Amino acid sequence: MKISFNLLKAELKLFIRNYINLFFTLVFPGLMLLLFGGIYGNSPSEMFNGYGTIDVSIPAYFAMIISVTGVMSVPISIANYRERKILKRYMVTPIKVRDILIAQFVVNLLMTLLGIMLLLIVGKVIYDIKFLGTIFSFTLLLLFCILVIFSIGLLIGSIASNTKNANAISNTIYFPMLFLSGATIPIEIFPKNMLIITKFIPLTYVVRILKGTWLGNPIGNYVQEIIFLFIILVVCLVVSIKSFKWE
Repeated sequence: MKISFNLLKAELKLFIRNYINLFFTLVFPGLMLLLFGGIYGNSPSEMFNGYGTIDVSIPAYFAMIISVTGVMSVPISIANYRERKILKRYMVTPIKVRDILIAQFVVNLLMTLLGIMLLLIVGKVIYDIKFLGTIFSFTLLLLFCILVIFSIGLLIGSIASNTKNANAISNTIYFPMLFLSGATIPIEIFPKNMLIITKFIPLTYVVRILKGTWLGNPIGNYVQEIIFLFIILVVCLVVSIKSFKWE
């Protein structure tokens, strides 16, 4: 227990010292909210079927925060440990690979939830955002979506031989997901040819699930999306475990 706690504390310190991840997790989503809120406001819009622009955008920005921690922070941290031979040193200690991965997951989960809470505060105070769904269902699906995206990051971290490779793979996946999934730019304004591309991006389904349940749609409307993400989760976890290297 003491080893796990110390490992968790160390991971938290490392995350806080990474100012880029800290900025994009805690600050950038709020700035995006203020930017689009200043342009569109939160009055009912025909484009969003009578919902306010910010009411619709808030859950999409949740997906943006999840992708920052899951696809950028997790794999680069693991690859950095491997490159600096830290994982190799852990091999001769009581620390198991699961302890490292659990610590990574917990720290990034905490920072993700903190980023979401800060975004909610900004949205409520400035734009009086409205939540129309069920808290339990939405929270359950939010945690599921976090787990799915984190599993993608874990896969990247497992196969990347060093930080440079992990960074390259993460950026290649992260930026298309960010701008083509509806996590930043509303998918409602995408042309039809771009909508075809979005179907191949996992974060699109995260955005769709979170937006729908945030606005009060039943979970049953998103069975296909949930199945698709569950398959990604299982595949990424299995491949990560099989391909994980200490050095």
